[in-house]
Amino acid sequence: MGTLKITKKHHKHLNNPFPSTPRSLPFIQGRLLFNSQTVPPNKIFSVGKDFQLLWSIKNGGSLSIYHQSQPTKALWSTIPGQAFVTAALCETEVEESRGSFAIKDRNAYLVCDHQTIEDIRVISEPDHHFDQDNDHDLSSGNMSFAQKNDLKDTQFPALVITGWLFSNRRKKRHQESGIYKDIEFETSGPPTCARYWVLFDQKNNNQIGFQVRVGPPNFEFQQRISPTPLGRHRRLRWKLGKIRRRKLGWYRFFTRSRGFVAVSSSSEEEMEMKSAELTEFNRVCITYSSEGNERFYGFGEQFSHMDFKGKRVPIFVQEQGIGRGDQPITFAANLVSYRAGGDWSTTYAPSPFYMTSKMRSLYLEGYDYSVFDMTRHDRVQIQIQSNSVQGRILNGNSPSEIIENLTETIGRPPELPKWIISGAVVGMQGGTEADHKVPVSAFWLQDWVGQRETMIGSQLWWNWEVDTTRYHGWQQLINDLGANNIKVMTYCNPCLAPTDEKPNQRRNLFEEAKKLDILVKDKYGEPYMVPNTAFDVGMLDLTHPDTAAWFKQVLQEMVDDGVKGWMADFGEGLPVDATLYSGEDPISAHNRYPELWAQINREFVEEWKSGRAGKEREDPEEALVFFMRAGFRDSPKWAMLFWEGDQMVSWQANDGIKSSVVGLLSSGISGYAFNHSDIGGYCAVNLPFIKYHRSEELLMRWMELNAFTTVFRTHEVSFDTLK
Repeated sequence: MGTLKITKKHHKHLNNPFPSTPRSLPFIQGRLLFNSQTVPPNKIFSVGKDFQLLWSIKNGGSLSIYHQSQPTKALWSTIPGQAFVTAALCETEVEESRGSFAIKDRNAYLVCDHQTIEDIRVISEPDHHFDQDNDHDLSSGNMSFAQKNDLKDTQFPALVITGWLFSNRRKKRHQESGIYKDIEFETSGPPTCARYWVLFDQKNNNQIGFQVRVGPPNFEFQQRISPTPLGRHRRLRWKLGKIRRRKLGWYRFFTRSRGFVAVSSSSEEEMEMKSAELTEFNRVCITYSSEGNERFYGFGEQFSHMDFKGKRVPIFVQEQGIGRGDQPITFAANLVSYRAGGDWSTTYAPSPFYMTSKMRSLYLEGYDYSVFDMTRHDRVQIQIQSNSVQGRILNGNSPSEIIENLTETIGRPPELPKWIISGAVVGMQGGTEADHKVPVSAFWLQDWVGQRETMIGSQLWWNWEVDTTRYHGWQQLINDLGANNIKVMTYCNPCLAPTDEKPNQRRNLFEEAKKLDILVKDKYGEPYMVPNTAFDVGMLDLTHPDTAAWFKQVLQEMVDDGVKGWMADFGEGLPVDATLYSGEDPISAHNRYPELWAQINREFVEEWKSGRAGKEREDPEEALVFFMRAGFRDSPKWAMLFWEGDQMVSWQANDGIKSSVVGLLSSGISGYAFNHSDIGGYCAVNLPFIKYHRSEELLMRWMELNAFTTVFRTHEVSFDTLK
């Protein structure tokens, strides 16, 4: 990602209650040029057996993709005469505070906003090799599309478009319109160019894949690269000697290591994270057309809006926030904890997917941070923090058909056991002596691990075993409830708290995980202690090969007691400066983490079922189920059931009962088939001048709403005094 600065705000307790929108790279646009000597004037190319790509030189050149079944409906089109691939090299700053993240673009050193097309080539077979003499850059190194991994699941013929991205030097640039129109950014580097490659290939009958890769910046290239639309060539000659004399050595500036000096204070910690040499781009942008009246839906579980036309949507897993713009609670949350209030775009479960009112649809593969910019009336730009991107364009004639085609690839959840959809799942706490004389399907007992008193009230011990003091008759309770066809559900998450002070522990899971070396590490190689409300926790390194087996054993002990389900909470807070066993970029791993968390839980459910025998294996009353809030694009493949997180106990639009309706709709469009919310909401507030109490009418109306959701589950409010 180039240079990355991380600012930790975990312990900053007096903040701006109205934080500004994170600064982001403005909309990048430039000219499209093509070489008329090597690119045909107009041509239709077959991509697989079901798709066509039309290249037209009208109005400066454009591409359009069609499905053979509807040759007049463009699924995806570029803007005539405008670059559809651009690239940049930027500094990135991430502000992090207890699961909330603000990603900001700082200095833009390079921006290649103009594009040439030098060749459009058909790949007719898997073992096709490019001409080494004419396409040396394409067929060598790790930029090659000629590798079999790149052509996985491809139905031939495929299509490769090659050319150059280039820039002219500029000092400052403003976005002309949209919500970021006042942002100014520097383009401080010299003119540069870079090779790019775009691959289109059919994946199945209703999906065409695309890959875009951008090569390293080239500051010394002197051959002809930018033909005019009429086919004439211009030479871009960059004399580095003159540039060095005038600009104090630009080339050395871009190839030496740069970093940030570590500082520490009581309010924040700034650390040098990466000082990679500035020798590759870290932003790829794809720009294509959109109709003015086209509406955009999806993007995972979104709570404030259904239509995103005119908006800029960041795709990054994080805490949804307390209030998300609803006042006065957002003001209060931001004041006492940095950006804890969130905003309209913050969500536990985003997805780089959308469908439009014109039945066009696209999603990105991979896990890099991305931003979908729909602030222009006639175009869309996707900005990806990488030098490459992969994705798919979907064909479909209705929303249900597009969802079906999407989930055919990303996966679908299994059928839920009948017991969890046959009655109420009642959230209760209090131990064995609580009153259970209510006709329900299950009791969800999140305090099964015991509670402790902290500065913010009673909180759970994050040590996933039953607290035999709080539930001294745990096994008998489960048996008694089971005799009345009532299941017991519990709670866990991928974090572990030190339990040295817990009086009745049988296992200290934090210490076990630490000794097994399966906790996420900090830059010093020690367990990364992540601040969470009033205590710090270690996070399981889900990329470690030993983690899954160890945690499944923890789940096995829970299920052996007779537990039939659990909330698999959290998964959205992997620090972006963490060190993982896999060695992968923690910012990309951050979006993948909730999928890995769901996968471990799902694998345990399937392995448990396969270990049953005879009637017990097939008995739906014996089936297990788990539900979770954090997710990403492929989470429906692994998670059995979702819930929408921690809504306020309010009628408000961004984080109250209204937001739960929007969240259900947007997540359903994005493939999250089974979802529900806490009846009555969860977050209550009892401050001197700000009070959010769950009213009887709100509870009743939320019950009416959730009568139409997959699961009917209650939850106590967040503070003991309001329960």
